[in-house]
Amino acid sequence: MLTRACLRKMKPNSPYLDNFLNTGEHPEDQRTYVMFHGTSIEAAEMIKKNGFTPSRADISMLGAGVYVTRDIQKACNYPPGVSKSKRRVLKVRVDVGKVKIIDQQDHPMQKTWHTEHGYDTAWVPPGVDMVESNRQENCVYDPKRIKVMEVMKVNKKTISRYRHLQSGVSPEDSHVYVMYHGTSKQAAVKIQRNGFQPSKDGMLGAGVYLSRDIRKAIKYPIGANDSDRMVLKVKVDVGRVKVINEQGYDMQYNWHTKHGYDTAWVPPGFGKQEEDCVYDPKRITVLTMLKLSTMKMLNPSL
Repeated sequence: MLTRACLRKMKPNSPYLDNFLNTGEHPEDQRTYVMFHGTSIEAAEMIKKNGFTPSRADISMLGAGVYVTRDIQKACNYPPGVSKSKRRVLKVRVDVGKVKIIDQQDHPMQKTWHTEHGYDTAWVPPGVDMVESNRQENCVYDPKRIKVMEVMKVNKKTISRYRHLQSGVSPEDSHVYVMYHGTSKQAAVKIQRNGFQPSKDGMLGAGVYLSRDIRKAIKYPIGANDSDRMVLKVKVDVGRVKVINEQGYDMQYNWHTKHGYDTAWVPPGFGKQEEDCVYDPKRITVLTMLKLSTMKMLNPSL
């Protein structure tokens, strides 16, 4: 297990500090995650200089603390009443400590999770109507648990850069998403140097197989030892997307050759975990190579 000292030595934008959780997944105790905080230009500068000032308990949904989210789109909507040009999103690294889930309005610990029960972070899952727009929320009691990594403008580029869609949500046409590809060390080096070589066949026919679900990517190549596995974090321009949601679907293998789609997407449930097949490897850009052994040390739940 990596120590906190090792984590502190990592560069703030290290890909190993990325949040591998979907926004609906419960954060584990004593883990470090990337989150976001929307604010104004002026406030962003003050936070960079002096750190966060917790919100007051009497006017805040979860009591006193710093409010952050793993949902980049939610962060971009804050603060309300301020134009996009005057907003900034802080990308932050959060040591969540001991986490309490608050999954209903008027939860008995809604405002006392820290002061009476000793939790460090309160987490509201998406879909709970106590949160505006039903998006997930985190409240961190001690601002010293939060480190600012980057200050970003609010625009489509920022959202696209950090948008990790829930694996069960269909990718939209002509959007760019971060995905993952599991492979061996030797193959990873070749791919980074020469680009992907499409598979000639597979569940969805010819193409490059990827997933937004990192837990699926880390299983490949099948039969390999963890020490020989690498995960390529990639950026994908999905182009025109076809949903393949049943076995024997009439476009299962010819979605590109006969119908002109660029990407085929299998939702979770049909293939157990979501799957993407991109026909043209030129639509894929490798962002970084991640060692599976290091990823598991940082996030044992993988």
